[in-house]
Amino acid sequence: MKKMWKYSSLNLILILCLGWVTSLCAQPVTIDKVVAVVGEKPILYSEVKAQTLQIQSQTGQNDSLLPCAVLEEMILQKLLLNQAEKDSVIIGDPQVDQELDKKIRYFVAQMGSVEELEKYLGKSIVEIKDEFREKIREQLTIQQMQSKISGEIKVSPAEVKAYYERIPKDSLPFIESEIQVAQILIKPEVSLTEKERVRKELNDIRQRILEGKSFASMAAFYSEDPGSAVKGGELGFVNRGDLVPEFEAAAFALQGKEISPVIESMYGFHIVQLIERRGETINVRHILMSPKPSPDDLDKARRQLDSLLKEIRLSKISFEDAADKFSDDAESKNNGGLMINPATGSTYFEVSQMDQNIFFIVDKLKIGEISEPVLVRNGEKKEGYRIVALRSRTEPHVANLNDDYQRIQMAAESEKREKRVQDWITRKRKSFYVNVDPEYQNCPFQVNWLNN
Repeated sequence: MKKMWKYSSLNLILILCLGWVTSLCAQPVTIDKVVAVVGEKPILYSEVKAQTLQIQSQTGQNDSLLPCAVLEEMILQKLLLNQAEKDSVIIGDPQVDQELDKKIRYFVAQMGSVEELEKYLGKSIVEIKDEFREKIREQLTIQQMQSKISGEIKVSPAEVKAYYERIPKDSLPFIESEIQVAQILIKPEVSLTEKERVRKELNDIRQRILEGKSFASMAAFYSEDPGSAVKGGELGFVNRGDLVPEFEAAAFALQGKEISPVIESMYGFHIVQLIERRGETINVRHILMSPKPSPDDLDKARRQLDSLLKEIRLSKISFEDAADKFSDDAESKNNGGLMINPATGSTYFEVSQMDQNIFFIVDKLKIGEISEPVLVRNGEKKEGYRIVALRSRTEPHVANLNDDYQRIQMAAESEKREKRVQDWITRKRKSFYVNVDPEYQNCPFQVNWLNN
């Protein structure tokens, strides 16, 4: 029997996907070479090295065979991408943007704010998205191809139990304390008067620029986009499809050093100046100003939540029904108010995964208790109020069938899915050209990639 990797390919995929932002940090310079080719897709030594270092930093492991495991996982991914091209598996921009936004939200929650994330990485959110858009598209393509190969996966209770019993007792994972949190969020509408005030102020700024003021200086002083304001409003080169529709339409319509009229997007109001265009790639400056709810509108939202909280506590309406009818958070309102962990897709959060502003609220609550209305901020911007309920809290423990059945069931399904994919790869191996550098010929690969 072939030696099994300490890291399964599924675990490696999770590590590579969840650790994507860390690759923005500087890596040591490495003399590069091609160490494998799958079809026409090369794999570089620097890529294997970077991923190996990343996994070591995340797991604390220093297994001498880890580079072999990383290379094999990369070969598997390239093979799946080749098959996806043959089968015309296409991941559209909306799906990529949704996944990017989910990952961005997760890392913003970890850092505390968009500004802190941008400061840590030294890049604006737009630049981060632009850098990782195609990597995310590849990951989603691989996942869709795996799903296509494995088909629908179901495991019986007997299979879940058998999977659990195969895990050596000293290898059972330790489950950190986890919490489930529900919320009802009310964001007051911004008044037309406030919108017109912001539009007029931005028009005045535009006129001053037309009369000779520097767009970059005005952006640095007035723009409410912290990632670009420090760069004079410059976004850097972005591709068509990377920007929100209203902004993109205005930006791509500009000629020379032209400045757009005031435009409105989901982020607020902008004026845009073209710096340079290269085909379907563009570099622009912009100034963003966002209308804000008035103190009266915010107080109205707080009073509405106060009344709602009283009705919930008097059992006149359930928290779940109140979330469905009144919450302005699209992601949780149809889920009984339960917040979704963007790192896992489940409703359970480890403490380190939760927005710390919310954790500081629920940490004081008992199970079933609901907080008083709390102000919601995005940086300095006051957006609304929320009430938060603590639904459950688990104690740290070793995984067991009683407390962690769903988690173990998912692991059993993953193993079954992975086996189907591995069987498919074994059958298809000869259909693909794979060439591996002799330096890796002693690797205990699960598939014989060295035999062409």
